[in-house]
Formats: sequence, C-alpha cells, structure tokens
Amino acid sequence: MDIKISVIVCTYNRDKFIYETLSRIAKNTYPTDKYEIILINNNSTDRTDKECQRFYQDFPDVNYHYYIESTQGLSYARNRGILESNGEVLVFLDDDSFISNNYLQRLADYLEAYPDTDAFGGKIKPLFENNTPPQWLGKWTYSWVSAINKGEKVCIFKGKSYPIGANMGIKRSALPEGLFNTSLGRSKDNLMGGEEKELFNRLKKAHKNILYFPEIEVLHVIPEKRTTREYIKKLARGVGKSEQLRTIKISRTAYIKALGMEFIKWTASIVLCIGYILIGMPHKGEILLYFRWFVSQALLSH
Repeated sequence: MDIKISVIVCTYNRDKFIYETLSRIAKNTYPTDKYEIILINNNSTDRTDKECQRFYQDFPDVNYHYYIESTQGLSYARNRGILESNGEVLVFLDDDSFISNNYLQRLADYLEAYPDTDAFGGKIKPLFENNTPPQWLGKWTYSWVSAINKGEKVCIFKGKSYPIGANMGIKRSALPEGLFNTSLGRSKDNLMGGEEKELFNRLKKAHKNILYFPEIEVLHVIPEKRTTREYIKKLARGVGKSEQLRTIKISRTAYIKALGMEFIKWTASIVLCIGYILIGMPHKGEILLYFRWFVSQALLSH
C-alpha cells in the first residue's frame, strides 16, 4: 500500500548539513509521486538558502517545496510545515538527520502492518562530528544528544517516554488542536524545548496510539560544541524553563508536582553518581548533578 507522506524539515543555520539531509530523502526507494519534502527555512543567516537551491538543481524530479517562516522558533516552523503539507502522514526530521534509502518504504510497511498507529518515532543514532563520544555519555545521558534506542521490536511509547524530534511523525487525522505549542520549543540559540513532550502528552490523554518503529532510523549529527559543559548547561536550563512554562500553563498543582518530581530526580541522580564513582567512572556521575543543578535553577526561576 502506497501512503502519501510529507517529510517536513525545519532548518536554522545548518548549511553544513542541510544538503545531505535533503539528498538522503531524495534518494529513497519510495515512489516519487507518493512523498513530498517540505523545507521550512526559519530565517537562516548562513548559506542555507544556497544549499537548498543546490539541492533542487541536483534533484529536479523530487516533489520539493521551500518556504521561509519569518516568526522565529521551531514550533512556528513545524506548524508552518504542517499547514503547507498535503500528506496523510507527516514525518519530522531535524536538519542534521540522515535517513537510509529505504526509510520511507519501511515506514509505509509499518503503517500497513499497524493500521491503528496515530503517531510514531524511530531509532536515532548519534553521529559525532569528531568521531569521539564524550566521556560523560551513558545510559542516563543518551537523550541529551537527541538519541533513542528502545530495542529491535515494535512497542508503545508508555508512561513518560515519547518520540524525539529528530525522527518522529504523526498521521494528519491525529493532529491535536493547536498543533505545536508556540510558547515552547527552540528559537535561535535558546535551547528551551518541551513542545514535543507537550504535544505527545495531549495525544496520550486523547488515547492515541504512539508506536516505536525500530527499523525507521536516522543518524543524527552531533557537533563537538554540543558535547561541552557550556552546552549541557544551556540544555539543562532550557529543559527546566520549558517544564516550568508547560506545567504552570496547566495549573499550579501541576507545577508543584513537577517540583516534587524534580526532588525525586535529584535523589536518583545522587544515587547514580555514587554508583558511577564506585565503578571508577566519576565523570559520568558528576555530569548528572551538573545537569540537574541547572534544570532546578530554571524550574524555580521567576
């Protein structure tokens, strides 16, 4: 069964990677008339525009649409992509995510095999730009580089787990009212996130079926700057601030629960840190406390 798929790529100043991201999509084995690429340029100031033009010249037969979203912010860009797209299924890829040439066909096969799927996510493998994973990388910090691996079997995203933006999608019929929350999400160098979590939480409350498909995977480029302590500090502050905004918008009770959960996370981080010290990996433990400190700082800020 051929499903009409819209692949939405939102980009901001990724001229180094955007051509490769787009060309990997264009080299897919899926029928050309059954998918489209929607590129949303969110006010890039580098050579992104020229790289997108180069892509179109090299792949003129691909159904490719290019738009500029002048309102800054990833949520605005994603919502623009949704409005400009025509597919039954919407796939969101980061502008530095590389897919295999059978990605779209595998996705279509999964959706045929699991017709009750409302939204989905796949495996994300980090591709470190300097070929060296940071010393602090471990099971509990894997998500900091937007990576995910839930194994080799299809499963449901349960509890607090949800797809990650570098490789996720949703059926048009399951789109929630309001789409992505524009008060959340990254904007330029602001690393505040939370818009994906907020959207998938709404889907879960509406009893939508969100599945993990292991064979739709991407390689996600991780520049060296994203492995530094300064980046981790900004990331942590973004996480804390987005959680503050998300929960306060719901209710004061939700915010108080978030503070309680933060205390639990502190306890877990301290236990893990001690465990890492005992097995001779103090750097993996110390970074957990470093991250937690700045999350809490932002969560409690006014």
